[in-house]
Amino acid sequence: MADLPPEKPDPAETDVPVPAPQLLVMPPSDAIPSMVWPGTDGEVAWAIPVQIPSGTRGYALFVPMVPAQPATVDAAEPAAVASSPKPAAAAASSPKPAAAAAASSPEPAAAAVDSSPKSAPAPAAVAESPKPVSKPAAVANATPSDLAGATVQAFPPMQPQRSTPPGQRPQSIHPFGTYERPPSAWETFRKKNWPGPKQARGWAVPGGVLAGALGFLVFLPLDRVGIGWFLGWLALTLGVGFAVRGSKDLSRTERLIRSGWAAAALALMLIPAFRNAWWLVTFSVIGAIGCTALAIVGGRQVRSILFSLVAAPYAAFAGIPWVRRHLKSSREPGIARRIFFSVALTVVVLFVFGALLSSADVAFSNLLDDAVPDLAVGSIFTWVFLTVAGGLLAVSGIYTLTAPPATSSLDTEGKGRFGLIEWAPAGAALVLLFAGFVGVQFTVLFGGSRHVLKTAGLSYSEYARSGFWQLVAVTLLSLALIAALARWAKRDQPGERVMLRVLLGLLCGLSVVIVASALSRMWEYQRVYSFTGERIFVMASEMLLGVIFVLIAVAGIKWQGRWIPATTVGLAVMMLLGLAVLDPEGYVASRNAARYEGSGKIDAWYLRALSADATPALAELPDPVRRCTLSWIAKDLKEPDPWYAWNLGRQQAREELKKLGPGAIGNQKDCTAADQFDLPKTRR
Repeated sequence: MADLPPEKPDPAETDVPVPAPQLLVMPPSDAIPSMVWPGTDGEVAWAIPVQIPSGTRGYALFVPMVPAQPATVDAAEPAAVASSPKPAAAAASSPKPAAAAAASSPEPAAAAVDSSPKSAPAPAAVAESPKPVSKPAAVANATPSDLAGATVQAFPPMQPQRSTPPGQRPQSIHPFGTYERPPSAWETFRKKNWPGPKQARGWAVPGGVLAGALGFLVFLPLDRVGIGWFLGWLALTLGVGFAVRGSKDLSRTERLIRSGWAAAALALMLIPAFRNAWWLVTFSVIGAIGCTALAIVGGRQVRSILFSLVAAPYAAFAGIPWVRRHLKSSREPGIARRIFFSVALTVVVLFVFGALLSSADVAFSNLLDDAVPDLAVGSIFTWVFLTVAGGLLAVSGIYTLTAPPATSSLDTEGKGRFGLIEWAPAGAALVLLFAGFVGVQFTVLFGGSRHVLKTAGLSYSEYARSGFWQLVAVTLLSLALIAALARWAKRDQPGERVMLRVLLGLLCGLSVVIVASALSRMWEYQRVYSFTGERIFVMASEMLLGVIFVLIAVAGIKWQGRWIPATTVGLAVMMLLGLAVLDPEGYVASRNAARYEGSGKIDAWYLRALSADATPALAELPDPVRRCTLSWIAKDLKEPDPWYAWNLGRQQAREELKKLGPGAIGNQKDCTAADQFDLPKTRR
């Protein structure tokens, strides 16, 4: 705001000397911004810039002030009036420079202040108020008697203005008080769609949490795979089911769907009990965790499925206070303390008498050594981790299933944003490109290796290896493009719907052919070189993508594809279960053994790094390959498994090694003699 030039009264028009206008200096305050007065002492002041938050309305008035008389205000002295939600007048009582400022009405207004022609006019500085208020009464015609006895208005302290550093956004200043922070999007969603369960009483909820914690503590082995993974997850599932058995917030259909996801999680957790391949067990455990999140939170489309992966961990911590209130609201106060005392007393009794009895008999001492776990620091940390993990998973399941969130608002229909002129040319061009590629692939398939050697100058195996990963990338990008078109392409007009159906159908059909080409390339590459478990997993994933393209084409007939995301997750579960039935590492070992009989070449170093699942097939190999490939497996199986880590693959491997005898196990020298390829000589 530009400063206005001061106007001086004409001395000829008055017999009373008029003092120069002065500024009222107010102490600093957090509520009202301030700035250092740039002028000199006694200089006439008309206006001061005021910084206010945007979006508000009102004004602030600055008038010159003069020293006031002890009892009354002289008629020749100008008065300062600050407009506020309640009209108020202010007059300076000190000879120091003075001025008054305030903000009020929703409409900018000017206030005439001074009934005497001898006083200087007062300019107005426009500001704003956070809330509209009524305009204060005008006091421009006030007489000296009306202003008699006026006192100085008290102002809160002010803080000096802070300058904003370069490159940073200026912070909003609230001169009229602090404002409440608006709720975040997550807080709004949680308040509307996920208020959480109400207060309840009883021991069902704490009992379910205890079942999950003890199930993980007793059964779950972290150092090796085994039946304990399934038993721990089963204890967790039963505990959660017992705690929420009376909940009626879910419909019968929804309960059946979530029960199906819980059953899928248990089925995936059975894989560590039958297979020992680390990569298969890893994907199975990850899949079981995802199915558990769907069983707890629910979800049928992409957004709600992704939300379940975030909401389940959130509920694990948000539900802790709710579970703790169950203990406080018990009919028996102090029951938790009494239970803790009972457990501690039981441990002390068993420790004292167990130590005495074990020292009395050697056989009983050996039995206790096998039953009681090691009390090392690492073991204690593992116990604490398993107990906390199982308890948190149980809290998440019970808290969410007692009052499940409404995820229907997340799965909104896509809005058509792109018209035919925007997406049709790109879609048609991609269809033509895919058609040309598919035509070449048919030529290769019918022409065979002779055509490849003639046109590309590569062997058939090199040609197969050269393009597999590129075709996998094309498949994934095609799937993303089809999903984007199905969601955001306009289809209001019949012509738009027909064009979209034709293009998406062609893209799905051509993508299936590209998937088939990628699979044939990988199969030929493995046939020429060697089979691996990882390559089989990639081929299975590519086959899953091909099935998804078929599902999209079927859903496009009637534009009803809301079932595709959940169906895709179910197909992924079936893929992992199918791989477990196939026994991929056993299959890899048998295929490489058959290849060795025909060509005399084998990747002994890779086969040596396989898990115990491959032992029956590797036992059929001749020396020295057999001695090499079984060396690491025999070393891993040297120590017996505890009961909770029983695994079918390791059990069969031990039986096979027992049949062969210790002389069938080799060492590093056998692997050097059997190696046919220049591969790394370290264990993977």
